[in-house]
Amino acid sequence: MKSNIFELKKIKKILLFTILLIFVFEYFSIPSYSIQLLKKKNPEKTALMLQRIKERGGNLKIIQQWVPLSRISPHLIHAIIVAEDGTFYEHGGIDWYEVQESIEKNIEELRAARGASTITQQLAKNLYLYTSKNPLRKIKELIITLRMERYLTKNRILEIYLNVIEFGNGIFGVESAARRYFGKSSNELDRYESARLAAIIPSPLRHSPLENSRWLKYRTNIILNRMEARGW
Repeated sequence: MKSNIFELKKIKKILLFTILLIFVFEYFSIPSYSIQLLKKKNPEKTALMLQRIKERGGNLKIIQQWVPLSRISPHLIHAIIVAEDGTFYEHGGIDWYEVQESIEKNIEELRAARGASTITQQLAKNLYLYTSKNPLRKIKELIITLRMERYLTKNRILEIYLNVIEFGNGIFGVESAARRYFGKSSNELDRYESARLAAIIPSPLRHSPLENSRWLKYRTNIILNRMEARGW
């Protein structure tokens, strides 16, 4: 029994060291110019958009309307932060504790059993990568995340994220989602509407902010409670 535990720990160390080597190699091989352009240039079609179009045989119409951060309801901004990344303004793009826990859990179960994505990581994946859980893709995501945090301000990262995030079939960005589901602009959403919209972010193709499911009510209440705890 002790021998098996020792072997498992040894395997974990070897795998973590291998991942570190791959990370270092990929870090110096991925160009950062396109990320620097995001300081002033809004992205066009993201990798996720192109993936969804391909999945639908090229017949998916992308609905997106870009809005600056200043024209998005503070309720919606707060709801999405507490729902997806409560320490967004405090960390450097990556929650390293969560990454370590995720890697160890996935190694133990030999599958992608646990995720650990901040808002910046989600944006990196949506802009440049695909939804596959390939380990190499995750490493590239971490590298792009670090580059984004280096070249872009937190508010710019958040602004891009809010404008490209998926909210349904072909619906991308908070403005399009607000108009599609609530018939109003994103700067007019109240706390409850904002919480319902933020609640579907993990599963935007399976759920709608207008549905009357127990799952959505549960998620919405959690988000509202978190907002209230912060005085939002």
